[in-house]
Amino acid sequence: MPSYSSSSSNSCSWANQINNRNFLSGIGFKFNLGKYPKVDFFCNSARIPEITLATAKQPTYLKDIDVPETKLSFGDLTIQFLVDENLENYRIVHEWMYGLGFPETAQQFIDVTSDQEGVRDMKEQFADGSLRILNSNFNEVAKVKFLDMFPVSLSSLDFDATSTDVNYFTAQATFKYTVYQLTSSIK
Repeated sequence: MPSYSSSSSNSCSWANQINNRNFLSGIGFKFNLGKYPKVDFFCNSARIPEITLATAKQPTYLKDIDVPETKLSFGDLTIQFLVDENLENYRIVHEWMYGLGFPETAQQFIDVTSDQEGVRDMKEQFADGSLRILNSNFNEVAKVKFLDMFPVSLSSLDFDATSTDVNYFTAQATFKYTVYQLTSSIK
């Protein structure tokens, strides 16, 4: 008959088990953009992007072996958000992209790369953002912080006067960023 001990060296110890047996829900999240705190993106869809670790081949006389390299790759951040009635959240991303591409004047780029006092700083073209993950009680359990974000895509808004139902607009924005950090909010 096997004996069960409560020692910490036992691999089946309760100390090694997950304490919270509730599952994470896909509806508990909030997204905010640090540079534009006034704009709530009414985000209704987001995902933590994929992360990939590159590998190298270590040759051996029998078989090449995969070993980890030191370079990580991060997927794009794509969010879907409800567009407010005044198009404020949509315009923020639109004007940000316009300024980065300055399709009409160089002044648009200067505006995006200047701080509130008008001092040029190339870091002003970027913004940090946070995706806050909420538990079933809508308390924050984790935060994904995206550093040095900038928009690369903004979806169209399709108006249609023949629609019989009121459908509120959603838009999709895709961002590039330097890195994201996943941190726990549980103390």
